[in-house]
Amino acid sequence: MSEMIWIISGSHPLLPFTQECYQCKMAMCLSEPPASTLELFNLSPSNMVLVPAWSIRIAFVIVPALICTFIPSSRINDGICDCCDTTDEYNSGAKCENTCKELGLKERDVLQKMAEITKEGFLLKQQLIEEAKKGREEKQGKVTDMQENKKQLDEKVEALRTVKETAEQPEKEAKERHLKAWEEQKAAIRLEKDKAKMAEAFLELDDNADGFVSVSELQSHAELDLDADGTLTETEVQGLMGGAAQVDTSTFESVWTNIKDKYHSESQPEEPAPVETPPDEVKEPVVDNDSEPYPEDDISEEEEEDDDDEDDYHEDDDKVPPNVKTPEKSHEDGEAMLPYDPDTQALIDAAQKARDDFEESEKALREMDNQIRNIEKELSFDFGPDAEFIYLYSQCYELTTSEYIYRLCPFNRVSQKPKYGGSETNLGTWGSWSGPENNKYLVMKYEHGTGCWQGPNRSTTVKLTCGKETVVTSTSEPSRCEYLMEFTTPAVCQEPANMDLSPHGHEEL
Repeated sequence: MSEMIWIISGSHPLLPFTQECYQCKMAMCLSEPPASTLELFNLSPSNMVLVPAWSIRIAFVIVPALICTFIPSSRINDGICDCCDTTDEYNSGAKCENTCKELGLKERDVLQKMAEITKEGFLLKQQLIEEAKKGREEKQGKVTDMQENKKQLDEKVEALRTVKETAEQPEKEAKERHLKAWEEQKAAIRLEKDKAKMAEAFLELDDNADGFVSVSELQSHAELDLDADGTLTETEVQGLMGGAAQVDTSTFESVWTNIKDKYHSESQPEEPAPVETPPDEVKEPVVDNDSEPYPEDDISEEEEEDDDDEDDYHEDDDKVPPNVKTPEKSHEDGEAMLPYDPDTQALIDAAQKARDDFEESEKALREMDNQIRNIEKELSFDFGPDAEFIYLYSQCYELTTSEYIYRLCPFNRVSQKPKYGGSETNLGTWGSWSGPENNKYLVMKYEHGTGCWQGPNRSTTVKLTCGKETVVTSTSEPSRCEYLMEFTTPAVCQEPANMDLSPHGHEEL
């Protein structure tokens, strides 16, 4: 008679396999279904099917933690005990010891601990769901209220914009009048200074003090050379003097117009010509052709952070500085502008107050827009069927290894940083849920991280398992630039089945 083997048929809540896998993966080396096995797994004889051993090529045995051990048919009756109840050596004469009781106790202890964790985790999950429901309702209500307030703030900003523009128009006109008066005053001052310089130059040029400047007296100033040949000829001087042999103070004004740009006063020392210094020799770096720098494996995140910083809004960038009552400097001669008259200053103060009020309201409007946008972004995420994963949002969890500090920020990014200093590397930004069809919320996918040297961009797969605590338990790199994280959270704990794992007289498997 051929050997017969009992296999489990149908589904069972304790076994983490689909129904199809029970029949192929849970074949048991049992000559008959013992009562203890039926009790341990809450099975009935109808769950067991007796099939010929030759009908399956490989038999299996249940070991602790429900891990299946493959037993080829060549190892049946080979003198080595594989099954805990010794039934694989039923005809070899081997003296096998039945260890099913010990294994059963260990397995039951493991299952009890797993059941306790699942039960406590599921209770925590229910609390998370209640908190998430309450939090979402509060956020939705807050967005509704903020949108109402935003309408009123929009109207206030537009009203203050009108007030500001109305106040700025008379301010602009008053400042223009003041500037025009100041420009006219400066022109008069410049004219007086020019006349003083002209009178001084006339006295300097009139060497014999006869009240006239002659051709020969003017010819002594070589800096007035017109053709820059180093010599001021009599013809050139006559040209500067309008063909006259000499001029008095009344007619010197026309000569002064021709020479004032080049004329050097004798009372002021002539500035020495700048000494030309030879340019520094640029030394070219010595290149060692025998060695080439090895490119960095990691592309630094600092550049990305710099880009982010440039996008940040700076409140002071577009703020109009308040008008200062102290005199302003003239760009041309450094002279201080006269203070504004009281009426003009009053208009400036009124316009500045209107600008401040407008900018304050506009800033409040921008902040409200940002708050609404951030809350709506948060509400748009898929946080699970009952929003049980929402508590992970805006949180980060770290795991420190011997070399790196790994940081997981759910729904944001994953990063890696050397433990003893160095730049941070982006291992991926939030992509999507990527679990199996029956429960996509068991796996997170983070993509488009920092590029590897001559390789793809880094990415991370995060596998979620049931646990009482929220913690990153392990990290690995199964493939180059592809990382794997194990993450426990109560949010994935499922409602446990009503199972009684207590002994019922039998303790063996």
